Amino acid sequence: MSSGNKKLVLLGVSGGIALYKSLEILREFTKKGFDVQVVMTSNAAKFVTPLSFSALSGHSVITDIFSSESGIQHIEIVKKSSLFLCAPATANLAGKLASGIADDALTTIALACTCPKVLVPAMNTNMWLNPIVQKNMEILSKSGYEVLPPVSGSLACGESGPGRMEEPENIISFCLDLLTPAKFFSGKTILITAGRTEEMIDSVRYISNRSSGKMGFAIARQAKAMGARVILIYGRTSLPPPNVDIGISVVSAEEMRNAVLNNFKNADIIIKSAAVSDYRPENVYSGKIKKTDEKINLALIRNPDILKELGRIKNNSQYLTGFAAETGDILNSAKLKLKDKKLDLIIANDISQKSIGFDSDENKITWIDKNNNIKSLPVLSKDRVAQEILKKIAKDLELH
Repeated sequence: MSSGNKKLVLLGVSGGIALYKSLEILREFTKKGFDVQVVMTSNAAKFVTPLSFSALSGHSVITDIFSSESGIQHIEIVKKSSLFLCAPATANLAGKLASGIADDALTTIALACTCPKVLVPAMNTNMWLNPIVQKNMEILSKSGYEVLPPVSGSLACGESGPGRMEEPENIISFCLDLLTPAKFFSGKTILITAGRTEEMIDSVRYISNRSSGKMGFAIARQAKAMGARVILIYGRTSLPPPNVDIGISVVSAEEMRNAVLNNFKNADIIIKSAAVSDYRPENVYSGKIKKTDEKINLALIRNPDILKELGRIKNNSQYLTGFAAETGDILNSAKLKLKDKKLDLIIANDISQKSIGFDSDENKITWIDKNNNIKSLPVLSKDRVAQEILKKIAKDLELH
């Protein structure tokens, strides 16, 4: 199916008025040297004929899993694909995929794909905001799909609000980041901290937090994909660490501080995403504390503030990013932290939202830079959040 060394993109098209934009997406992919195989639902073929897509792609459009080509051949196409993109993705299609239903060519191929998968929803505002549709999108995001949310604007139905399909140029840019990440950081070293620290109370008990390390590991993966030499210092996590240049496992805040300071001078960019315990027990009991009827008073003392220390000693050529996991007035707290710790960028997220953040595959962040530029992102996968953070840093350093 793929021509020569061209990467193959599977372009799924489901039935919605926004599918006229799919022709532009197809045209742009072919201009950029990709081979594109279009798969359409029967409803999509009622809006725009398959012939239009066939003429632009140079391939017959797949509309029926039981066409002249057998299902086995369709699976062969899946094996050769570098990306599956469905634009537009209707509420009906999303519901089927979230439920594991494969009753036509598009859903069968989508469920068989193991390559990166992107869904670009487009629908009526009320449909998009329907809790069932939102739940389906959450299921799909957690199942490995990248969901590029619709934008607000005038819709074909005459209403205005979220539901409008993202513009083709933004969809293409998003997909290219997945297929061929820009090597912004070639020749640069990025030091990343991830996971949580643990402070021992006795030989079996400790103080810690709920951080899983997923956000920091996502940043490490994406930084590596963008050409950086990556030093990853990580605390406790149940996840296997990503493939990096130097990986250092630590337990306590003091161990993390030592590892960070030992590698700090070699880093051009520092991203402190680890959830470091602010306090530790003043005294650690030897052995296990026995249970009695008596109260136990646990005295805590402050751990070193690693991020503040880095802000104090970094040189003018180093770029320092911190995270602020907050509740309440998160923006004001983040602004104070940005200034107090002399950061170039701070990433704030509201940890009171239980469905995202800690131990989730998704996150919703707002960043503030040292020039007080503020940008909020929608709920995205943590890998996608990592990409956006790194692109912001590359832009600030004029590496793009």
